[in-house]
Amino acid sequence: MNKDKDFLGTEPVGKLMFRLAIPTITAQLINMLYNIIDRIYIGHIPGSGALALTGVGVCMPLIMIVSAFAALVGGGGAPRASIALGKGDTDTAEHILGNCFFLQILVSIFLTVILLLCNRSLLLAFGASSNTIEYAVNYMNIYTIGTIFVQMTLGMNMFITTQGFAKTGMLSVLIGAGLNIALDPLFIFAFRLGVRGAALATVLSQAVSCIWVLAFLTGKKTILHIRRKNLMLCPKIILPCVALGLATFIMQASESIISVCFNSSLLKYGGDIAVGAMTILTSVMQFAMLPLQGLGQGAQPILSFNYGAKNAERVKKAFKLLLVSSLCYSTTLWAFILIFPQIFAGMFTTDSALLRFTQSALRIYCACLLLFGIQIACQMAFTSFGKAKASIVVAVTRKFILLLPLIYLLPHIWTTNQTNAVYLAEPIADFIAVSFTSILFTFQFKKVLRELNP
Repeated sequence: MNKDKDFLGTEPVGKLMFRLAIPTITAQLINMLYNIIDRIYIGHIPGSGALALTGVGVCMPLIMIVSAFAALVGGGGAPRASIALGKGDTDTAEHILGNCFFLQILVSIFLTVILLLCNRSLLLAFGASSNTIEYAVNYMNIYTIGTIFVQMTLGMNMFITTQGFAKTGMLSVLIGAGLNIALDPLFIFAFRLGVRGAALATVLSQAVSCIWVLAFLTGKKTILHIRRKNLMLCPKIILPCVALGLATFIMQASESIISVCFNSSLLKYGGDIAVGAMTILTSVMQFAMLPLQGLGQGAQPILSFNYGAKNAERVKKAFKLLLVSSLCYSTTLWAFILIFPQIFAGMFTTDSALLRFTQSALRIYCACLLLFGIQIACQMAFTSFGKAKASIVVAVTRKFILLLPLIYLLPHIWTTNQTNAVYLAEPIADFIAVSFTSILFTFQFKKVLRELNP
């Protein structure tokens, strides 16, 4: 085995996870700023901030779909490449990288065409009103042009992290986020471009990140290289990657569908202010999701590599540490949100009515957030082991079997406050989903360990 990659199977698990997770968590925290910084600035535009924030919030389902396609390819290919590295098969790992790179180019072209042609119709269907549609269209038209940069940055950066180059992966995000934070006030306020300026800042920032990522994967420091001979799509290479990435795709794409359902239901029962609050709630939820995903991405190379190398003891240690760390974080954040909701809401708006409305909605929406560390840790482990079916079952159960029906059923059960009933769908679905995931993972993990110790 190549000495450069042997550290994933030899260094102490605790020390190694700390070394890999700190940069990936940092990258996700930076990515969180990347995702919400537009909304923070937009929410503070004098005079039109509340409506502009709501309009851009309606764009989130489409943005989530773009990210989901990056996860479909990169999120499935990166663990497969890591497992191949664990087996000492660098050629297969590079073949996976090349196929995923080319597929992401094709997906980016397809998404760009569809979004340019259909975004107004989609945004109206997704909950935009006559008051907010122009803000949404102005943002989305510019964002769509940068689809290929988003796809390449998110998808290909996973192949950097999965090789153990966590600091480089962090820098990929840091470069783009830092530029975005600097350009946002310039374009939004100084140049008076409003939501167009926010979108333009995002596109330019993602373009720079994309150049950085591709330069690394074609350079001298990487273990895996993008090579021309590996670009031709091969079904036996790309289909298992897409199958594994399908769980993450469903999880992220379903967020888009769920967001549409939330927006349409909230617009019916609570109007624009309820949809605006939902924009803030989903932004606050990223304080939980992205750092937890960063922690999982730090553990993924260790889990995948040692699963491929058939080292059961290191797999057990890595998962236990991932689970405990994830649960500690989600519980701590849950406590802060419930005690200080005004701090989180105040980050996004100065509108007094929206601020008051959002504070109470936050406590309802995030009521079961403390358990979310279990859900993310188990989902990341399923993906790390290449267990595509289990990952898909977990993703589908939480979103489609539980949350989607609850959004529409609960307002008919709790008729005294139908808007809050819609928000309540999230914690009820989370509680049932975590219980189901925990039971399924217990059986699957025992099966994994038996595979490693026949």
